[in-house]
Amino acid sequence: MAKYNRVFVVVLDSVGIGAMPDAADFGDAGTDTLGHISATVGLKVPHLAKLGVGNLHPLATVPPAEHPLGYRAVLRESSNGKDTLTGHWEMMGILTTKPFKTFTDHGFPPELIAELEKRTGHKCIGNKSASGTEILDELAEEEIATSHMIVYTSADSVLQICGNEETFGLDELYRCCEIARELTLRDEWRVGRIIARPYVGKKRGEFKRTANRHDYALPPTGTTAMDVLKENGLDVIAVGKINDIFAGSGVTEAQKSKSSVHGMEQTIAIADRDFRGLCYVNLVDFDALWGHRRNPQGYADELERFDEKLGILLPKLREDDLLILTADHGNDPTHTGTDHTREKVPFLAYSPSMAGSGELPEQATFGVIGATILDNFGLAMPEDAIGTSLLDQLN
Repeated sequence: MAKYNRVFVVVLDSVGIGAMPDAADFGDAGTDTLGHISATVGLKVPHLAKLGVGNLHPLATVPPAEHPLGYRAVLRESSNGKDTLTGHWEMMGILTTKPFKTFTDHGFPPELIAELEKRTGHKCIGNKSASGTEILDELAEEEIATSHMIVYTSADSVLQICGNEETFGLDELYRCCEIARELTLRDEWRVGRIIARPYVGKKRGEFKRTANRHDYALPPTGTTAMDVLKENGLDVIAVGKINDIFAGSGVTEAQKSKSSVHGMEQTIAIADRDFRGLCYVNLVDFDALWGHRRNPQGYADELERFDEKLGILLPKLREDDLLILTADHGNDPTHTGTDHTREKVPFLAYSPSMAGSGELPEQATFGVIGATILDNFGLAMPEDAIGTSLLDQLN
């Protein structure tokens, strides 16, 4: 019989808690997303504090709780990377040893661009690493006037295509992204995600990206803990980017989010429902709006908005619920550049039924999350999966 009937895993996208031992190999020595935000602009997150985030990691403006709730641990990433796919896939048991391709320095190869133009019927403009908002100010007027296609990348393994919802059209944007996904399955062009970036507006200064973004991720390279849950008749409710990250694999219900606040509102509503299995949530705004843009104040404000919603979720948890808060990588807004940062992440686990609390040893992989969930339901991890269960330690 399951110890917990419902498990909520909420990923605070990019909320790292200090550099990995190999961070220097990724250009990320000394990074600390949460620590540097707290030290530079301050943080007021009473509900995260109550769960022991200040006990787990020193934070200048979040003191340790005298009696923190639940259990906590630091997780290290075993996979070779610091991006969304490798982090989330590892949580569900997949070890990624071959990093995805990035095209940050020079844009995409002429051969790929030529094939994309031929297959879509649109000339590509941009083809460089850029901020999503800045490239709209630079090229969106041209795209609207000519029906050219804005293609760009970032420090992540992504190929992003912008399209105006009124002139280019969502259906056409999605069609072009599907072609790009097919082309980039080749090893030499293998990017982790193709991202459709729709926007509205008619002139520079008015352009705004919409919530109709769609990610076309590579399918997971192996069987995940989510697949096992689904195969055994359990619910796997995906909120936010989760369905896109796993290319729909192992998902029984998917809900897209307009923002991280909306994602928490969806999670709170799901907590009022009866289900048995996993509710898996990604809250992307920490990363997309503030980390990549190196904005510590915006990041801190987003964390405080999350904490308010966490204060609503916690009282809704039932005795047989388990809540796990974690992250998929870092994105230190005080660091140089605009890339993710190679960091450890928090593991904060709480259930109203827990009699004890405390800090667990540092774990060598994010895979403990999927292993713990499957163990809870009496299921085994897939044969090639990584991670060992922490269930017996959550008492």
